[in-house]
Amino acid sequence: MFFQKDAETMSRRQIEEIQLERLKWLVDYCIKNIPFYCRRLESAGVTPEKIKCLDDIQYIPYTTKDDIRDNYPFGLFGQPLKKIVRIHASSGTTGKPTVVGYTKNDLENWSDCMARLCVAAGATDEDIVQIAFGYGLFTGALGLHYGLEKIGATVVPTSSGNTEKQIMLMQDFQTTALVATPSYAQFIGETAKDMGVIDNLNLKLGLFGSEGCTEEMRGQIEKTLGLFATDNYGMSELMGPGVSGECRMRCGMHINEDHFLAEIIDPTTLQVLPKGSQGELVVTTLTKEGIPMLRYRTKDITKINYEPCECGRTFARMDKIKGRTDDMLKIRGVNVFPSQIESVLMSFDQIAPHYQLVVTRENFSDRLEVKVELADGSLLENYSGLETLRQSIHHNLKTVLGIDTKVSIVEHKSLERFQGKAKRIIDLRNS
Repeated sequence: MFFQKDAETMSRRQIEEIQLERLKWLVDYCIKNIPFYCRRLESAGVTPEKIKCLDDIQYIPYTTKDDIRDNYPFGLFGQPLKKIVRIHASSGTTGKPTVVGYTKNDLENWSDCMARLCVAAGATDEDIVQIAFGYGLFTGALGLHYGLEKIGATVVPTSSGNTEKQIMLMQDFQTTALVATPSYAQFIGETAKDMGVIDNLNLKLGLFGSEGCTEEMRGQIEKTLGLFATDNYGMSELMGPGVSGECRMRCGMHINEDHFLAEIIDPTTLQVLPKGSQGELVVTTLTKEGIPMLRYRTKDITKINYEPCECGRTFARMDKIKGRTDDMLKIRGVNVFPSQIESVLMSFDQIAPHYQLVVTRENFSDRLEVKVELADGSLLENYSGLETLRQSIHHNLKTVLGIDTKVSIVEHKSLERFQGKAKRIIDLRNS
């Protein structure tokens, strides 16, 4: 099933022709409308005429989140505010928020991109979709909202929180699809179990995003809620959700390549890597007017497959995000991604899908403590059983990570639950 079959099944030659045409347009647009980019492109000697093939994108300098913050709030906008019909922004928890703007055309393209991905995941006009993302400056909720309405689905904008009411509405409305972060979806499932109503839910599809989710964690959520879960990817700086998403084959997230040009680079050397390599994802927005991005460094680690998918779509597919270059923990010289730890933990049935990573420094050496939560209280009085479990987790983590960790097993429901993005890393090294 397709939303825009002609676009989603183009040949690789057709895709690249459209990308090249739009890249030339974008360079010209940025030079004429955004002084920041005009100066930067002029300094690099880049003009629309210099872009003769897609490889010529290498001459364009990268854009970073610092560039957006340095031009706060509207310095990177490509249109005057009277033509900006929507503004979103990041939370700004580490400084000034990153502010993004949308023209009417941007919103139309955004809803098209999201509609494609919702249909690819299996959503239809028969679905009743509960959106448990927080509404507001965060792009996630409204991005999915408009895309789902475009395909004719019934949207229930509950926002996040008030979990027992969420579950009541799921039962009363016979909700068939859930939009949420993976961690909140799991919490909804646990709460429904505690309420004794898990079997009354009619959920069939999960459209999850906004945070990483390993295959093992997804399996836990599917088991708890009895649905088929898919991932989608995006970020405010690029558009919001809708950059890419999984189809029913779940063999990578299809990139909406007529709107986004993706590259993989080495985050250290900044050189573009050969196709099929793993590295940092860099994305250029090919149709954005409100705040276009030239070669935006996402900091997300992935790789891209350019082979057509079994579903019939020909857009390239990016792997699940392995981690972020700025979330990667360096422990005693070893690179550690939280996703590696999550995969190990989810292989133990006795462990709940909630964990916390605490990094400290003792005697000038980094220490990583992995706090894991029991799935239930049955092992609490079985000391030997607890110790055997702890040693097994410790062994598996050391095998995967190559370093020693401290494993602490805590009581069921003692770790914090999250209604938005989960915050699993506590770095106390500078405390």
